Amino acid sequence: MLLNSGRFAFRMSVASIDAVLPQDEDTVTFADLGLPEPVVRKLAQNGVTIPFPIQAATIPDALQGKDILGRGRTGSGKTLSFGLPLLHGLAGGRTGRKRPRAVILTPTRELAMQVSDALQPYGDVLGLKLKVVCGGTSMANQITALERGVDILVATPGRLRDLIGRGSCSLEDVEVAVLDEADQMSDLGFMPEVTELMDQLPEGGQRMLFSATMEKEIDTLVKRYLDAPVVHEVDAAQGAVTTMSHHVLVVKPRDKAPVTSAIASRKGRTIIFVRTQLGADRVAEQLREVGVGADALHGGMTQGARTRTMADFKDGKVNVLVATDVAARGIHVDNIDLVLNVDPAGDHKDYLHRSGRTARAGLSGTVVSLALPHQRRQIFRLMEDAGVDASRHIIGRGDVFDEEVTRITGARSLTEVQADATANAAKQAEREVAKLTRQLERAQRRATELREESERLTARAARERGDDPEAAVAEASAALTAEVEAEVQRELRREQRREEREQRDRDQRDKGDQRDQRDQRRDGKRDDRGGDRRDGGRPAYNRDRDRPRDRDRREGRPAYNRERRDGDRGGFRRDDRRPSSSYGSSSHGRDARGHDDRRPYGRRDDHRGGGRQFDRRADKPRWKRNG
Repeated sequence: MLLNSGRFAFRMSVASIDAVLPQDEDTVTFADLGLPEPVVRKLAQNGVTIPFPIQAATIPDALQGKDILGRGRTGSGKTLSFGLPLLHGLAGGRTGRKRPRAVILTPTRELAMQVSDALQPYGDVLGLKLKVVCGGTSMANQITALERGVDILVATPGRLRDLIGRGSCSLEDVEVAVLDEADQMSDLGFMPEVTELMDQLPEGGQRMLFSATMEKEIDTLVKRYLDAPVVHEVDAAQGAVTTMSHHVLVVKPRDKAPVTSAIASRKGRTIIFVRTQLGADRVAEQLREVGVGADALHGGMTQGARTRTMADFKDGKVNVLVATDVAARGIHVDNIDLVLNVDPAGDHKDYLHRSGRTARAGLSGTVVSLALPHQRRQIFRLMEDAGVDASRHIIGRGDVFDEEVTRITGARSLTEVQADATANAAKQAEREVAKLTRQLERAQRRATELREESERLTARAARERGDDPEAAVAEASAALTAEVEAEVQRELRREQRREEREQRDRDQRDKGDQRDQRDQRRDGKRDDRGGDRRDGGRPAYNRDRDRPRDRDRREGRPAYNRERRDGDRGGFRRDDRRPSSSYGSSSHGRDARGHDDRRPYGRRDDHRGGGRQFDRRADKPRWKRNG
């Protein structure tokens, strides 16, 4: 039987194909698949009891050590499909220094971390150590972990190759190798690194390849590294599930930003995809300016920043993630019910992976793409290649909030968003007031208790001295009251001085702003009078400033270039009205040859004979003239 992905057919030797689940699939459990009891128990604790179709089809064959070629749409549970059998196969073994026994290759850092997070709880149950090896993280930490011994490496190809080149890692003991999202590794140009790493694996080990799509580029990997693989194909390659709806909103260029803000203002989690890193930062900033909690995610960020951004999005601190295609594959966040494509995807595969961020694990979701008028044909051709049926809606500024668009996207007006933000701020202020009130009440009770204790001790001390206890308590109380009032007055004066300083600072800023505005208005008027302005508002030379020749002619003086020159060969005549300079002359005003060296500024003509033309020999060094 051949695996057909729609365009390409993989012709290979296949031992068996078992993509058909048992008839009573609702009763299949992980225990029925042959997984060990500790892992099944941990799965139940995490709320995972019924395997997904790709898991039920793949795990039994993977437990038997067979090579696996699996394809399922994104979000279908492929990580546990290869991860649980891998952990079971390594349990009870021994790992040497720098020699892991299993390698999982992923195309991106985020996917590597996600795979590690998904498998780590079950690795802990079986006593296995996992380590993420990817760019943007500390290589020294990874080298230290490998020195101590790591059972499973979850790695990106580039960083793993660097560690092997440094002699910090060896693949000679690898028993199981997994390629996750192999098609994306091909798209990103990782095939040379992947093949170099796969060539270093020992013969006879288990190989598993999983991907959301199967393209022609994967055929080379399959034929070269998989031995009679068992093929499992679950879910259609196009990924157009019944729980996902696709829509195209045709907007004018001027309406694109308002429509994006309106859709991002919806309730619930939203991922917005753009083409470039600068575009992600720009859109996220625009959304924050209108009161939408949004963060950007792209490959230009440090790994720490990317990790924090994903954590904030998963924890619900921000509801909108503006991302490039770095988040289009393998990133799993629960309860994302809308994906918005502000920029079109590069191809139909990228569109499918973007869309796969919603409608995960059988839930419903919506995919909305914004299309400018000239992009309509491109986007609908892309969706045709992806095998999805999308509805089209032509909207404008006045139609942003019509009933149909609101129903599809959940868009809200910015006034609603601002009202919600103000209400949330008011709630936060009320919570702060309640908290401060409770703190004040506790402080007042504590002050009363301490004052009573002080009076009691003061009366006891007075009795011990033989004084009147009541008089001593009254005197101490009066002194304490006076001291407290003095401290309160000092604090009030400090607060008043602080407010005065802040007011002066505000006044100075306001004056500066007014001065800047006046300067801008004056510059604008000057620009209006002066015509074309260049270089920060300076006038163009030939337009706004008189030339010396024109100025001389207007004032009745002879033109500089005609009257200041004499001699047929253009030598400058001596001008007695200009001051002469003795710069560069000897102390007696004569040079080494006894000639007068006092000349006008920069003059190099001979002093003898005012009408003599320029002496070109003066340009030559003295030693050469004397020679």
